[in-house]
Amino acid sequence: MTRYIGNTNEDRELMLKEIGYDSIDSLFKAIPDSVKLKGGLKLPHAQSEMELVKNIKELSNKNLNIDDYACFLGAGSYDHYIPSVIDQLISRQEFYTAYTPYQPEISQGTLQVIFEYQTMISELTGLPVVNASMYDGATAMTEAAIMACEATKRNEVIIASTVHPEYRQVLNTYAKFRNITVVELGYNDGQVDLDELKNKLNKDTAAVIIQSPNFFGIIEDMAAMKDIIHENKSLFVVSADPVSLALLKSPGELGVDIVIGDGQALGNSMSFGGPYLGFMAVTDKLMRKMPGRIVGETVDKDSNRGFVLTLQTREQHIRREKATSNICSNQALNALTATIYLTIMGKEGLKEAAQLCLQKSHYTYNELIKTCKFSPVFTKPFFKEFILKSDKNIKTLNTKLLESNIIGGYDAGLQYPELKNCWLVAVTEKRTKQEIDNLVRKAGE
Repeated sequence: MTRYIGNTNEDRELMLKEIGYDSIDSLFKAIPDSVKLKGGLKLPHAQSEMELVKNIKELSNKNLNIDDYACFLGAGSYDHYIPSVIDQLISRQEFYTAYTPYQPEISQGTLQVIFEYQTMISELTGLPVVNASMYDGATAMTEAAIMACEATKRNEVIIASTVHPEYRQVLNTYAKFRNITVVELGYNDGQVDLDELKNKLNKDTAAVIIQSPNFFGIIEDMAAMKDIIHENKSLFVVSADPVSLALLKSPGELGVDIVIGDGQALGNSMSFGGPYLGFMAVTDKLMRKMPGRIVGETVDKDSNRGFVLTLQTREQHIRREKATSNICSNQALNALTATIYLTIMGKEGLKEAAQLCLQKSHYTYNELIKTCKFSPVFTKPFFKEFILKSDKNIKTLNTKLLESNIIGGYDAGLQYPELKNCWLVAVTEKRTKQEIDNLVRKAGE
């Protein structure tokens, strides 16, 4: 205790006396001896700063990293290029320490950042209303499902099995305690099975949730689904890759009601899986059903431009299970990162990055097939990820690639038993021709 808290023996005696105990042992006498630690913790002895830094570096070198390895692993977290100016800006004290604006109008800088973020996500998704403070893509999707049930007064959601498996797991966890029925929808040639969708829609269906590009990297036919879903008076929810929206027609243009997704690809590092940020955009009709925060632009009494917290589900802090949402924490730093990234890239820069993802992934796909060690699984169009069937065990293949400083693709069979020995490969704009050719050569041996 004395190693971490600067209390003297006299301090401890005074505190114990104040609460009526004569020793530390008597304070914890209610704890059974059987569960108390016997002996010291198995921790190394104290080290000097030099020794500690050296040891920590040695430990960190055991991790595979995207500086020393060419990464072809995606499945929800992507090795996109991050402009160096981002770390310089978000490390500024006024940004790094910013949190939930509880007295919002005083925090004009924080509100402006959120407003600019909302504006850019609105332009990408094609929907007019965007919020802030979604934790990640999975929880944003779950919040969308809950919102759809509240808005339609229905209690069933249909979700495509081509949606990220972990997103579906999060939805099922929340749904269990919200009395929401979750129905899974199969796929045909990597896309949502439209006939099955028609058959499963019913009067209790609040929303249909898909992902595009989906977990297999395939672009879904949203236009074909829109009328089917809306004829049933259900809401259409799409999880989208924000980078892909620089090339593809926006979901808003295609009649989607709610667009969600993960903003990791927008300048946020992979970071061992987080923290990330979720984005959510909706139609005007759903504005007051949204969780999180919405910042608006206005003018003050002197006609100067200013920002206000237009909408916030304040009940989330006090109403527990009756709350609109339990999204309370603020992902402002991650949203700021996305805002800086989109500002630096601009429309043309983001479009160029998306085109490079498209071109390089298709080049990789074709070159791998030429080795005769891989065969196509699906024929539908894809963006930056694709699945190929390997003649090798995927774990064996990836282990072999690591020897050549290559992080291989994801084993799709881990989540989809029908896709045994199928390799989900991601190719971003960062991958060079040399890296791609090296992957093809090593994988084809």
